Amino acid sequence: MSRYWSTLVHGLTPYVPGEQPKLANLVKLNTNENPYGPSPKALEAMRAEVGDSLRLYPDPNADRLKAAVAACHGVQPAQVFVGNGSDEVLAHTFQALLKHEKPLLFPDITYSFYPVYCGLYGVDYRTVPLTENFEICVDDYMQPNGGIIFPNPNAPTGCPLPLAEIERLLEANADSVVVIDEAYIDFGGESAVALVDRYPQLLVIHTLSKSRSLAGLRVGYAIGHADLIDALNRVKDSFNSYPLDRFAIAGAAAAMEDRAYFDETCLKVVATRSRLVGELETLGFEVLPSAANFIFARHALHGGAELTAKLRERSIIVRHFKNPARIAPFMRITVGTDEQCEVLISALKEILATPV
Repeated sequence: MSRYWSTLVHGLTPYVPGEQPKLANLVKLNTNENPYGPSPKALEAMRAEVGDSLRLYPDPNADRLKAAVAACHGVQPAQVFVGNGSDEVLAHTFQALLKHEKPLLFPDITYSFYPVYCGLYGVDYRTVPLTENFEICVDDYMQPNGGIIFPNPNAPTGCPLPLAEIERLLEANADSVVVIDEAYIDFGGESAVALVDRYPQLLVIHTLSKSRSLAGLRVGYAIGHADLIDALNRVKDSFNSYPLDRFAIAGAAAAMEDRAYFDETCLKVVATRSRLVGELETLGFEVLPSAANFIFARHALHGGAELTAKLRERSIIVRHFKNPARIAPFMRITVGTDEQCEVLISALKEILATPV
């Protein structure tokens, strides 16, 4: 039936999300979900939404959520845009702010949805190689561009870029939009939100899927100058004026307001990450410096695909990227609970002790 497809659809290479397997006794460490549940206050707020009011449309502006995000980050509600997951926020950003005559710049090893959006919206782009240490070098972005986007910490490497380097990039790119995708920033990096009032070309994007344990709710937001937010709203209101339902608005707002629970769970993940890195290094793994809720690791004697397959045989799922070839030796491992990480380490000890 593909003869009915448009030319655009024929040319698309869709994004492939992490696997969601249905295996018994699964240790799932492949999609960077938070091992701890959402804030109890968020769950309570969502339960309170069950009632007759569901027959009515939700607030198209999600003012309650915007106010909660603004209060959390110390900005004005007019500087906040919310959407159905950060992927939708990113999609609107590509349409509204990153489609220009000059090419968009992003790393050659990064979130693989970026080239998908470029194909969908006809955005010309150029990739910028990471350094030998798999880091972003700001100097490499000092070239003509129609915009710049990258995650910080980067994905799938987890390597963070210091805030001072982001500011240096902004100072050199006053005429194009710079988007910092901060899906994992709460696990150890420095947020660029602190810079939005000084740099009108800066847009910072967050998700509630990771540090606030709401991957199943699908909520994301952007913070930037009101002019950038207005552009995003124009695209949103031309596409779907009611992107967030009543449950999402209520639950996300409560999660943003529950700072104590947020701090507690982030600290748990960071502590487990530190222990996991130490255990892996003892087993002979090289682990890239991570400020995320995952790590990127490779072993000198065993390939990433091989180890991933052997872990799967033991019902432990991690993620392996075969492309580009430069990262094929690595596994991306989500930081789970201490118990899940102990199961992982025990399995790796068994695998590495088995003669090749």
